[in-house]
Amino acid sequence: MAKRTIHDIEKVWSRVEGVRKLSDRVIKIGPWGVGMDGLLTWIPLVGGAYSLGAGALLFASGLQAKASPRTLAKMAAYLLFDVAVTEIPVAGSVVDFFFVGHQFAGRTLQKEIEATHWVEANGREAKTSGDHERHLADMRAAGRKRIVYLHD
Repeated sequence: MAKRTIHDIEKVWSRVEGVRKLSDRVIKIGPWGVGMDGLLTWIPLVGGAYSLGAGALLFASGLQAKASPRTLAKMAAYLLFDVAVTEIPVAGSVVDFFFVGHQFAGRTLQKEIEATHWVEANGREAKTSGDHERHLADMRAAGRKRIVYLHD
């Protein structure tokens, strides 16, 4: 498997931002917005397909960014609710129009990316060489909550 870089994580963050905006904020009305997810929900099957595809892309991005199981579970809950509600006739369309599940799931992942200290190294090698302690100190000094070795 190719070694990941911090640039790869930045691309994940940008991709997630794009999905968030397209899904739930294409048209802004003050603090609210409507996106493709809310608009397409009125077209049978199309709304569900879009919601499922955008959700799958967000979840795959979480896996690519090595998100924690807790973050992945929160993302899955938001996304599954978003997809499930789309399938309820009429009432589901109304709820989905206002429920910004992709926005919530994407922001959950972005917060974890921001709270992570990324290291372009192998964790086992860092522990063997003693660099792990320095990485932990750097993580704490930066106010981050977790450390991820990108070459694992």
